[in-house]
Amino acid sequence: MYAHAFAAILALPFVAQFVSAQSCTRNYTVQAGDICDSISAAQNVSTYQLAVVNNIDVDSQCDNLNPGENLCLGWSGDDCTSTYVVQANDDCDIITSMANINDTILYMNNPQINSDCTNIYIGEVLCTAGTVLVPPAPSGTVPGSAIPPSATAANDLPYCDEIDDSN
Repeated sequence: MYAHAFAAILALPFVAQFVSAQSCTRNYTVQAGDICDSISAAQNVSTYQLAVVNNIDVDSQCDNLNPGENLCLGWSGDDCTSTYVVQANDDCDIITSMANINDTILYMNNPQINSDCTNIYIGEVLCTAGTVLVPPAPSGTVPGSAIPPSATAANDLPYCDEIDDSN
């Protein structure tokens, strides 16, 4: 336990130096009841970008936000403000068509999406800019590459497979 704490303390100056080297272009103050997806949708920032830009303050499940906490929404040069909120039955083809972008741009701006586009979920906010604007993930990690436990996959509507069509 102490070894992990010691390693974290040693790494803190390097992480802080990386974060402070970036210039925040927009900020948001957390309100009671906020979750990453609701902040992202209201502020036109992808869920991925919000997680990357605030990797020290926001955990992988986004369940540690505190009212009054100040979050950065984007970095200069890497701030995507063209967004789309994933709806039921969406897939990457639908999203790229609606946003008038190609698959390559969608995947580059949203590196958390797997190659089959099966891990997007209802309410997730994606960057749909026509150019690559994704901020670099710290330490080569890709936050948010799994569907949160409380989310519903866009291609999996509850109970739809239980409808009896035999009548």
